[in-house]
Order: sequence, then C-alpha cells, then structure tokens
Amino acid sequence: MAGLVLLLVLCASVVGAERKMTIAEKLREDADLSQFLALLERNAVANTSLQYRQLTLFAPTNQAFQRYAGEMDDSLVLYHIANLATTLSNLDYAISSDLDGNPPLWVTRRSEAMHDDIYVNNAKVDISRSFQSVNRNGKRQVLHIIDQVLQPLQPHGPGALASPVYNPNAYQFLEHSDVFNIGPHRLRSFRQKVNQLHKKGVLDAEGRNTFFIPVDEGFKPTTRSDLIDGKVIDGHVIPRHVLFTHATHSDREYETEAFSDNVKVIISFSTTKNGMEELTYVKSNTVAGDAKHSRGVVMADIVRANIPVKNGVVHLIQRPLMVVDTTVVDFLKEKEDGPLCKLYEVVMDLGPNNQFLSELHNLKDLTLFAPSNEAWNEYSVQNVIRNHQKLQEILKLHLVRERLPMDLIIHNNMNQIYQAPTASPRKYLYFNVLTKGNNQTLTVEGGGVNATVTQPNIAATNGFVHIIDRVLGVPYTTVFEKLKTDPMLNITYNLGKRQMFNQQLGEAEHRFTYFVPRDHAWLKFQLRHPSAFKALFREDIGYYVSGFLIG
Repeated sequence: MAGLVLLLVLCASVVGAERKMTIAEKLREDADLSQFLALLERNAVANTSLQYRQLTLFAPTNQAFQRYAGEMDDSLVLYHIANLATTLSNLDYAISSDLDGNPPLWVTRRSEAMHDDIYVNNAKVDISRSFQSVNRNGKRQVLHIIDQVLQPLQPHGPGALASPVYNPNAYQFLEHSDVFNIGPHRLRSFRQKVNQLHKKGVLDAEGRNTFFIPVDEGFKPTTRSDLIDGKVIDGHVIPRHVLFTHATHSDREYETEAFSDNVKVIISFSTTKNGMEELTYVKSNTVAGDAKHSRGVVMADIVRANIPVKNGVVHLIQRPLMVVDTTVVDFLKEKEDGPLCKLYEVVMDLGPNNQFLSELHNLKDLTLFAPSNEAWNEYSVQNVIRNHQKLQEILKLHLVRERLPMDLIIHNNMNQIYQAPTASPRKYLYFNVLTKGNNQTLTVEGGGVNATVTQPNIAATNGFVHIIDRVLGVPYTTVFEKLKTDPMLNITYNLGKRQMFNQQLGEAEHRFTYFVPRDHAWLKFQLRHPSAFKALFREDIGYYVSGFLIG
C-alpha cells in the first residue's frame, strides 16, 4: 500500500513538472509583457533561441517600452537575451548578451536596509516575478522582468556600414563617437585632449570602470581647454566600479584615478528635483589639491547617461570636472534648470543692478549659503519674495564676505559654536556639526531658521557655494517644531517632553518667547555642576523648564 502511494505521488510530480508552463507560454500569458513578446517574435534568432537553446531573458514591461525613447529595431531584443540560464542568485557582475559583438550586461546589487535590489545596466529587476522553466527541448530557461528597456551602444546611419565598431571600450567609443547615436552631442574636444596628453590607456583599461566624458559645449570659454591636464583626465574615471545612475546610491563617494598622495579627487552622483522632473548631476570633489588643481566641488549635469561599453559605462556630462574657472555668479546662471536656478531668478527680479548682485560680482572672497530650488517653494517664502526691501535683507543673510570651506567651519566649531558675520549688518550665521559614524552634516542657523547644508564646497574662482535646504530668515515653523528639529536643542526638547510641557509650544494662537539653552551649554553646565545636572535630569523632574518660557 505504501509503495502504491509513493508511486502515485511520483506520477503526480511528473505530471506537474510536465504541465509547468514554458518561458514562451509565460510571455504569452502575461499581458504586461506583450510589447516585448511582439519584439521577440519579429526576430528569427531570438525565436530559434527560445525554442532550442538554454537562455536568460530580461523582459521589460509595457510601461518600460512606453518610456523608451531610443531606436527600436528587431535586433534590440538580442540585447535582452543571454545564452546561459542564470537565476538571480547566480548572476555575476556581468553577463554576455546575444547582440552582435556580445556586449556585456552589467549587474549591480544595491544594498538597502532589509534587502538587496538587483539592476541590469540601469534597469531594476522585479525580483518577485522571476521565473524559470525548461522548454520543449529540455533546455533550462530563466525569465527576469525589468523596469527599463536595455539600450545598447550600436553604430547607426551610413557611417555604421563604412566603419562598424561593435562592443567598443570607452576609448574606442570616444574615438568613433561620430558613428554612434548619441544625439546632438560631440566629443571632439575631450578626444583631442586625451590623445594630446597620451591618456588613451586610462579609457582603454580592461575591467569594470565608470567614465565621464564632457561634451564639446562644455569647453566654452575656449580657455577652459588649457586647464585640462593629465590629472584632470584621470579625475573623469572611477576604476573598479560600474555605476549606472539608478543603481548607484546618491552622494556615495568613489575614488577616481586622480586619487594619489598629492591630489585626491572623489566623485559622487546627486539628484535634485525641478518641479516634477528629476535631474541627475555628477560631482567631483578635490579634497586635496595643488597649485594647478583647486580644492572644492565641481558639479556637472549628466546630459546623456548610462552608455554601456565593453569595460564599463560612460556618462556624457555638460562640462569638465575638476576645472574651477567660473565665479559664483557664473555658477548661479550657468544652466536654466540648474540646481540654483530659482535663486538666480529671485536675485534678477530685483533688477540687473541690484545691490546684492553687485556685491556677488565685486567681492574677491565670499561664501554663499544658497537655498535650493525646492526651498523657494515654501508658502512663507513666497510672501517675502514680493517685498523687495525685505528680500534684499534676506539675501544678505546668506552671504559671508570671506572664504569658508566646510573643513574650516568644522575646525572653527570644535571648541565653541562658530559664528560668522553676514553681509546683513549685525547679523551672524551660527554653525553646528552633526557626526554619525564617519559622516558629518553641517547645519547653519540665520535669522532664527535652521538649515542643513545639502551640498557643500562648490568651488568658484572668488569663493565657495554651499547649497542649503531652507531660506534663512523666513520663519516657517512653530516654537515646538523649531525645538524638535533643531539638532542643537535636543536636550531641552527631551526635557520638555516630560509632563507634556512641549505640547503648548505648538499652539499657533499663542505667542511665546522661549530662552533655550543649546546642547553645548547644557554639557558645559554638566561639567561644572554634575550634581545639579543629575538632579535636574531625574525622571520625576519636569517643572523647571517653565522658567525659560514667557507666554
């Protein structure tokens, strides 16, 4: 009897295995993959592979095809096929595609809090929908669903037939860039500098690398080209990492080829929103410079991202990295949709000869704490913009008449709260540094408003720009919210939570003046009067804070 049951179970298993749908059937069943299936069915090579070969399919959803703006021909599907059946756990850092020249598909595992996301080039894999089976010929096949169409680098037009280049590395792409479909962009100026400085080997290197190539428009003024030397070329290459924009953590720093004993250059990606549009920038940060290479950050817009090549990925950028040859005003107005375009609009609305703009032009040494584009969308800020006299005062609060790179501010803040005089008479900025592990975050307070520096050390010929997330001097919170969010007031805030003291501070119909000791003051008090400090901070004490409040 037991043998009969076992036989029935085995037979059921065999039937179940036989009835498991093939990858071809899975594609036909899933309406969300209909556009990919149509593309596959038009390609004879892909159809043959599906019937007879082991393979892995990376299938974009219909929504991905609707967003795709590249060239669409029957061979595109071959860039979504690999000739080995590879599950997610077995994906290596690269897998060869079936497209002519077998260009690689680059795999990134991006660590998140509770899981790893997997990307193929710049497309995210929907891990929950991966599927494996065998086809009618017994060949194992795997299907992965992705959220973008994979766009290969291929020759196009008449030049493609005359001098075909398949699966180029970064240097071959640069050398033959006119053959490829990269839109209106031209790369002749950077190519000329690479050849002139004998830096072919940096772009020719095997392995996994990320390359940033400035387009010709970024070489204006023409004198900019004279500032590009071999070290600057090195600063456009990240070795040992293939970094696609969506697959890379924002603001994570990577050492470039220009990271040595004397000069140290790191690169990171940054994203910002302009309305509904998300813009991606690349930032070079020269943390250690020399006479030819200024310290500080240079930001460049990525004008065409994620171009896969044989030895990594290429991003075309709006201007060269590491080169500091513009003033603060030049940086503000450099791009119509740049990271500080709203600030420039606000300044220009005061008139082309306004006092604040004149000061930016004339100062040889300055630091501008510049509110981001999003900071100007606050309702309270919109009201201030209409009052030109008040706006002038607010803008001056963001200007310091000396060079203050972030490391100098941190150094000055070590033993006391550092304060810097602003261009607004008798008004100062106050700084605080928050340390978490190896990361340091700088906050700045001016006019009662606390802001976080989101992008420090943008270098200009006449100083530095630090991008902040608030407009200083324009109140936008209640006393309670100020207390809760200001990192320098944590101790008083925590004390006020006892006996629900803090709750009254959020009542908008009341007016308060609250004398709040900073955390630094409390710590000094603790050193001088440890017994009193311990008594005040007993769990059953909560009444004393009312002595700091005037209703």
